[in-house]
Parts: sequence; C-alpha cells; structure tokens
Amino acid sequence: MSPVKVLFIGGTGIISSACVRRAVDLGMDVHLLNRGTATIRPVPAEARVHTADIRDRDAVTAALGDLEFDVVAQFFAFEPEHVRADIDLFQGRAGQYIFISSASAYQTPPARLPVLESTPLRNPIWRYSQQKIACEDVLVEAYRAEGFPATIVRPSHTYDRTAVPAVGGWTVVDRMRRGKEIVVHGDGTSLWTLTHHTDFAKAFAGLLGNPRVLGESFHITSDEFLTWNAIMGQLAAAAGVGEPRIVHVPSDAIAAADAQWGSALLGDMTHSMVFDNTKIRAAVPGFAATIPFSTGAREIVKWYDEDESRRQVDEKFNATSDLLIETYRPRAL
Repeated sequence: MSPVKVLFIGGTGIISSACVRRAVDLGMDVHLLNRGTATIRPVPAEARVHTADIRDRDAVTAALGDLEFDVVAQFFAFEPEHVRADIDLFQGRAGQYIFISSASAYQTPPARLPVLESTPLRNPIWRYSQQKIACEDVLVEAYRAEGFPATIVRPSHTYDRTAVPAVGGWTVVDRMRRGKEIVVHGDGTSLWTLTHHTDFAKAFAGLLGNPRVLGESFHITSDEFLTWNAIMGQLAAAAGVGEPRIVHVPSDAIAAADAQWGSALLGDMTHSMVFDNTKIRAAVPGFAATIPFSTGAREIVKWYDEDESRRQVDEKFNATSDLLIETYRPRAL
C-alpha cells in the first residue's frame, strides 16, 4: 500500500511544522508548498519542498505541475477568496482538503461550556475569526453542492518553544525577571486551554487520508485548562522568579489603551474556553495530549535563554503596561 501523499501549504509555522514532522515520522510522502523564506523551524530532509507563493496561481501551477495528492492541508488561508481559489485549484487532484480554521470562530462569549463542534460559530468582535467563519461557509457549501472533500480543523491556543502564550510575548517574561508588575486581564480567573504543537500534531496526523472525516469539523486541544493567573505563575516559575507581581486590569480598559491588544482579548482570550475532545478521540483512537504547560513553559524559557537575540523587548507594550498598572494598581487603604 502506498504511503499517504500529503501537501502542506505552509509547513513551517508553529502548528504546521509539528504536523509535518509527525507525518514524516509516520512514513507519509510529505510535500510542502511555501515561499521558501528562512524559518526558525527547519523542514525535515525527508520532505519535498515546492517553492511558490500560494496567492500566485501561475507560480503554484508551475511548482506543482500535474502532481496529485491524497491530502492537501491548508495552513495559510485567511479569507474566503483564498479558499475559493484552492477549491478551483485542487478539485479533482486531492482526495481530501483540510482547512485550518480557528477555535476563536466559536460563539464568543460561549453560552455554555465545554465547547463542542456543534457550538455555533459567531464572533462579533474579531475580524480574523469572522473571516475564518466565512472560509468555513465556503467549504461547507462546496461539500454540499459538489462533494468537495473538505475537513475543517479548529485549533485553539497552540504554542511551541518559540511562542510565549501571552500578548506581549517575551516582554512579559522580561518584566517578571526585572521584578516589574505585569498586566493580567479581568481578575485572572477565566479558564484558558493551551496546547503544545506536538500534541496537536498527534491528532492531526490521524485525520490525514481518513475518508471517514470528509465533511466533518474537529477541534484539537489539550484537556488541561488553567486560569490566566496560573499560566503567568507557571511562566514565572520556569523563568526562575517565583510568584509574578500581577495587576488585574479590565479587558475594556486594555482595549481602550491598545486596540490590537484589546481585540485579541475581547475577541478571544477574555472568555473561558474549555473544549470537549470526544469527537477527535473517536476519529483518532488513542489520541491524548500529554504535555502540560508546566513542561511547555520550561521549553519556552530555555529556548529564549539559549540566544540573547531572541529576547526582544517591545517598549511600546512596556509603556502601555506601565500606564495601565499605574492606573489599576491596588492602593493601600
């Protein structure tokens, strides 16, 4: 039996790099289509790279020739037009098309927890999520009308060692190490789900070339959920600074001070998000996320500490944090 032949569009991002590695390790015939730009996540030697910008139809046609694939995994589509172009390109030459959507597409805020795949899709705040919903709508219609072999996957907050899971990135850890206070939205007790990218890849690989999942949607997340206070506490412990000095600030106030920071919060991170992974476990028997964030936090800090050039500090974020902290720091009675 021939190995599953899969084309990853992208393949060097946080999530896709782990999925590529997993597919290679499972003996699949792995191809990548990307622009061939430098990356901090090297492509496995076993994978074949086709160099082209997915938005340039002529370049993609030249790069792929008449190749056909069992699976096309699209990690780089963000607007309905991107998906429509893919349908036109891969109709009849791919046995399965997997679209990477986002769990932020689910009803925001959720009416009930845990979130299921049947939870309505509606995000009235974040344009990124709204566009992902519109992409899904295109695929659902193509599946219903033409049998286009789509599978939709919704990651939640998935990280690797390069990605501090907080708005502000490394700057947050730097502040903690310098003994400065950090901002945590709300009262810090909303629940959040963080997923290590290698855990995500275990489940994702089980969907590749699986005819039973055509026309279906899945989220893939860890079953560990933590408060934001606990997430910051585990980052602080990994950084060797003990308990973080947290100042709680309303999300609306953060949004008023910094629209980009605020949209990430109000459109996603402010709200408790806990997921029921029954469906993906049924599709991929034996799947379990096994890497807790305490381990992931140590990986993150170690990676940044290995190279000083990685520890970039965002002074604009620092200034906004200082302003918010000065305003909302609890006053002694």
